[in-house]
Amino acid sequence: MSRLTHLDESGAAHMVDVSAKAVTAREAEAEALVVMPKDAYAAAKEGNAPKGDVLGVARIAGIMAAKKTAELIPLCHPLALTRIDIAFEWRDTESALRIAATAATAAQTGVEMEALTAVTVAALTVYDMVKGIDKGSRIEGVRLVSKSGGKSGRYKAAGAPRVRPRAAPDAAPVQDRGAKREAFRAFMTSRRLRATEWAKRAGIPSGEIYAFLTARSPGFSDGVAERLAQAAHVRVEDMFR
Repeated sequence: MSRLTHLDESGAAHMVDVSAKAVTAREAEAEALVVMPKDAYAAAKEGNAPKGDVLGVARIAGIMAAKKTAELIPLCHPLALTRIDIAFEWRDTESALRIAATAATAAQTGVEMEALTAVTVAALTVYDMVKGIDKGSRIEGVRLVSKSGGKSGRYKAAGAPRVRPRAAPDAAPVQDRGAKREAFRAFMTSRRLRATEWAKRAGIPSGEIYAFLTARSPGFSDGVAERLAQAAHVRVEDMFR
């Protein structure tokens, strides 16, 4: 059984000496779920929250928090992060927003705490952005999803990830998210489709389109792509070619 490396033989807490460790590529992913009352969820998703752009502010907060981890968690080593990504997924059936944070570096210790700090602060920021509508939101399931690099090697949580971001159905012709987004943008341009008017015809929040176009969301929520395609009189796959 492994002992706690942050405690010395006398039981006193100390920062672990990693000077003898090799510098290796490290990566970690963490996730959290913010469950909101329906009115708060709708406002956040449609971009009508009292404080503004929920996802944009939460993303910046998560990135900033990851860089400040060593100042917030006493025994963490300061790390030079090479990457920190924050991704979001709207979960209509749960009235919830999934937040995923991925951190990476080349260092002598891991980035698990940076990923966890990022996703936690991003979730807290979402709460702050919608609490003016309803204070009943709650944060659930904060956990490490996976890590790689270092002496302990790879780790993957059981059943991870608990919720996987969903791509638009039948969008196989374009696999890459960035390419799919650009294909969708080109489709709108070629058809002279305006997001607000198209969304209204499809009976969906215009925020769905804007969130996808600005990379605030990796894909559309359940049924949205089908409704957009129907309103444009095309097949779903035609929007992503």
